[in-house]
Amino acid sequence: MDGSAPDAVLPAVRPRAPVPRASGVGERVIELGLAACSFVSIVVTIGIVLVLVLEASRFFAEVSLAQFFGDTEWTPLFRDNQHFGIWPLIMGTLVTSAIAMAVALPFGLLAAIYLSEYAMPRTRSILKPALELLAGVPTIVYGYFALTVVTPALQQVIPGLAGGNMLSPGLVMGIMIIPMVSSLAEDAIYAVPDSLREGALALGAGKLPTILRVIVPSAWSGIAAAMTLAVSRAIGETMIVAIAAGNQATFSADPREPAETMTAYIVNISKGDTPNGTLEYRTIFAVGLMLFVMTLAMNLISYRMSRKLRAQSRA
Repeated sequence: MDGSAPDAVLPAVRPRAPVPRASGVGERVIELGLAACSFVSIVVTIGIVLVLVLEASRFFAEVSLAQFFGDTEWTPLFRDNQHFGIWPLIMGTLVTSAIAMAVALPFGLLAAIYLSEYAMPRTRSILKPALELLAGVPTIVYGYFALTVVTPALQQVIPGLAGGNMLSPGLVMGIMIIPMVSSLAEDAIYAVPDSLREGALALGAGKLPTILRVIVPSAWSGIAAAMTLAVSRAIGETMIVAIAAGNQATFSADPREPAETMTAYIVNISKGDTPNGTLEYRTIFAVGLMLFVMTLAMNLISYRMSRKLRAQSRA
């Protein structure tokens, strides 16, 4: 023996079992299945656009664009005095959506900031699912809540408020959209790296200045996308405005007056009282095409805004 320390005895290492890989046929089947799902969604979207364009073209063959965009009266169901001006429906849609956004955006953003930056983990785990439960309530329930609870309460405060008005459904619609804004904005704020928070605090900034000047600007692309999606959701809402807005196409921006939105008009005509194939029936496709263009424009604005803000944050 030479007196040197014995070599350490290494434990036996079990060879790793080879990871089974899917066969070429299985991978091909999965790839084809995923491609088929994508193809179906594209085909459905194209089909919807084609139906809208085809039926709307038949409508515009009898009603000129000058009548459609140049008139401020919408009375297509009148026999003697028909008017096809889309502006009363657009006005009702925009006013109710603006009221909803005035409620949903500030409250949703403040809720997102609280859940992400101030709430304790346990509190956040309780409040966030509870807030998102509002999104699971059927919209028809919100509609009757606006009609039977909110409108009578507002009539006690606001003189001259009609039974069907734009204010009540706008407020309730804003409450309904708060979970969407808060959830998406909270995810964007929560994803901001902690290094930015720590850097701002290390430079002497307080909690609130750090949130307002560092965290919110860093997450603004996601917040802006959440806001734009909320606007699209408000524009496309149907049952709340169909129940509580009054269903009277009036060209007015006064939220105390009744109105009819584009979605509410489509619902009313689709009940079956209007004969299929008539000019009156084809109005729903013209209104639907206009609604599609508006929501598409909002989505494109959201996409461009997100790309621009993301590029600025990277720079």
